[in-house]
Order: sequence, then C-alpha cells, then structure tokens
Amino acid sequence: MFELIGMLVFGGVIGALARLVMKGEQDLSIVWTIILGAIGAFLGGSIAGLLGVAQTPGIDWIRWIVSVVCAVGVISVFETVTGRKK
Repeated sequence: MFELIGMLVFGGVIGALARLVMKGEQDLSIVWTIILGAIGAFLGGSIAGLLGVAQTPGIDWIRWIVSVVCAVGVISVFETVTGRKK
C-alpha cells in the first residue's frame, strides 16, 4: 500500500518538474501529470539501474535527473500522440 502511495507522490513530483522544464504550455490534468510522471520515474529508475547509478549515498540526484528527462520524453510523446499540444 505504501509503495503505491510513494509511487503516486514521486510520480507527481517528477511530472511537475518535467512540466516546469518543458517549453510552452501543456494541456494536461493533474491526474495525467501524475501518471506520466510515474511512468517517467519508472523508466528513469530502470535506466539509472542499468547505468549503475540507481543507489548512491545520500540523495540519488542522478536518478532524479534521469527520471525527469524520461518524464519530459513521455509527456512529449503523449502530447504528440493525443494532439494536446497548444
């Protein structure tokens, strides 16, 4: 149960950071931001694990950065596929 809550919170933070980094406006609801942020966080965590930087002492800055970059990509693909870009 706590994993699901943590994933939703982490997804919301990653999605919000990704939207701040992106240029222009995104026509996404909070729910889609959380969902796409969670997908980006999962992909970013997987890629960080493959690169061997998933677990570092202290805050995992590299994993966070990779997760935000992946979330930007996921949001961009979603906007392109659905035609939501303004």
